[in-house]
Amino acid sequence: MDKVVGDFSYEGVAAIPIGEDMREWKVYFDGNFWEPSGKDRARTEIRLDKQFEWAGHHWIIPAAYSCNKGLVLDFCMCTLAEDIREFMKKWDLTPENDSCLNFTQEQQLQIDLDNPLCLDIIPCLKLNGTTMQASHSCSVVFNPCLPDEINNEPEAKWVLKHYELDTSYGWMIFRAAFLWPDKRRPAIKSLSLTIEQQPFRMPGPHFKIHSPGDQFAFSHPVSETKYTLTVQKLEQQTLSQNRMDSDRWLYPTHFTTMSYTLSPEPDSDVTICDCAEGDKPLEIAPCSDRYATDSFSPEVQTDLACIDIIGGADEPTIILCGNNNQANLHVAYSALHFKPVSDDIEWRIEFNIIRFSKKTFLLI
Repeated sequence: MDKVVGDFSYEGVAAIPIGEDMREWKVYFDGNFWEPSGKDRARTEIRLDKQFEWAGHHWIIPAAYSCNKGLVLDFCMCTLAEDIREFMKKWDLTPENDSCLNFTQEQQLQIDLDNPLCLDIIPCLKLNGTTMQASHSCSVVFNPCLPDEINNEPEAKWVLKHYELDTSYGWMIFRAAFLWPDKRRPAIKSLSLTIEQQPFRMPGPHFKIHSPGDQFAFSHPVSETKYTLTVQKLEQQTLSQNRMDSDRWLYPTHFTTMSYTLSPEPDSDVTICDCAEGDKPLEIAPCSDRYATDSFSPEVQTDLACIDIIGGADEPTIILCGNNNQANLHVAYSALHFKPVSDDIEWRIEFNIIRFSKKTFLLI
């Protein structure tokens, strides 16, 4: 038996029944899949049922919602269950083995690249020829290869049931809200969507350098442009503990900076990072208040936004600096450690890649 959504036929397995959800389907401009209610009044659907192929997936845009503040649009990206199973087998992913703690930073980057249910997009909506400003978005994922009770969000199943999507496939459901161009609701005469992929980080070759003047040659994986990295300066530095003053945590403070140039000078799609994990902060005193939050806890240390606060407990952070006493000079910062690193640091090239070209579709 075939399950048909619009003119897209799913061959073979019929849709798996989804458990009853007693909630009434309502969409609010300020809501999301988990907390759909908002100050605005819920709106009825504008059925679109538009389907297209893009980025190696079949897409369905079942409906839009006209609200006081703007328009809400649902995107449904379909993925073959076979592709999901192959991905899970490749990385030995199970409900017990899906934590990022089980994988290195480089492996996590590659997992994101391989994940057939993961695709970051940038939607641009034009209403009557005028571009609408994007407001906010959210997404949920349905994986048919996992038991529902373990790892499938009720919200994802709720969406699939409402739009009658076949649960023998995997789905990423992306909801985006767009503001009216003139802050008031116009008549919808035409609606077009341009969808493009957000750049993603692709791990590249590793290298070690010993002293200024050392060079490393590499090629861009997409453009095949050949680059030469030349080290201008290596320096071990130490952060002031005062910048991370905490009665509860002791943080690593030693790091290495590498100033370098690239020839030819690339766009912003090439970065350098330390392959090593930084040392984890040490808890030197228990938290006396279980409701208190430590602004310098390990979980948020990577968010410190100062030019010389460059590392974290979870991953090294890269800061690129231009025109620093020399044209096109960049600076890469290593991970933080409790003691200075005596060996040569192993660095990794990373590329910001876009695999798929943007494409425009007429919705109305």
